[in-house]
Amino acid sequence: MKDLKQFNIPFVGLKEGSHLFEYQIDKTFFEAFQFDEFNDVNIKTDITFVKKSTLFELNFTVNGTVNVPCDVTNELFDLPINGSLDLVVKFGPEFNDEHDEILILPHEAYQINVAQYIYELIVLSVPTKRVHPSVTDGSMQSDALKRLEELRINEEKTVEEDSTDPRWDKLKDLLTDK
Repeated sequence: MKDLKQFNIPFVGLKEGSHLFEYQIDKTFFEAFQFDEFNDVNIKTDITFVKKSTLFELNFTVNGTVNVPCDVTNELFDLPINGSLDLVVKFGPEFNDEHDEILILPHEAYQINVAQYIYELIVLSVPTKRVHPSVTDGSMQSDALKRLEELRINEEKTVEEDSTDPRWDKLKDLLTDK
C-alpha cells in the first residue's frame, strides 16, 4: 500500500468550499491491494471534496469498465461499473472508521488517504454474478454454452391421471359409513 501516496488529500491547505479530485484507476491500483480478480481495469474516479469549518463531505463516483470472466461461459468481457459513495469526515480524539458513512480523524491529522474507499467502492460495484451481455441476449456462440445446452435436463413433467390407491378408497369409505 506504499504505492498509493497519490491518493492522499492534504486538506490543511485547502480553502473552505468544494474541490474536485480526479483519479484514473488501472490494474496497478488493485495490485497494491493484492486483488487479482480483474484482468484489466479502466475506471475514472471523481471525488467532490467539500470543506466546511468543522467537517468534510466527500462524494465518490466511479465510472468505467473492469475486464472479468463470465460466470457462465468463462469468456472475458468488459463489465461496465458505476457507483457512488458519500462520506462525512469529522474530527475527534482518535481515529474511528467503524461506521460506513462517517470517518473520524484525530485532531492532529492533516491529510486523508482515499485509496481504501475507492477500492471498496469499485469492488462492491461489481455484481456477484457476472454474465456476458451476449449470453443474456442469446447471441453468444461458445463451446461451453453448446455443451450446457446438450446436457440440459428436459423439464417436461408428465401429468399422472387422478387415480387413487384402492387402499385409500377403503379408508374413505370408513369415514362416510358413520
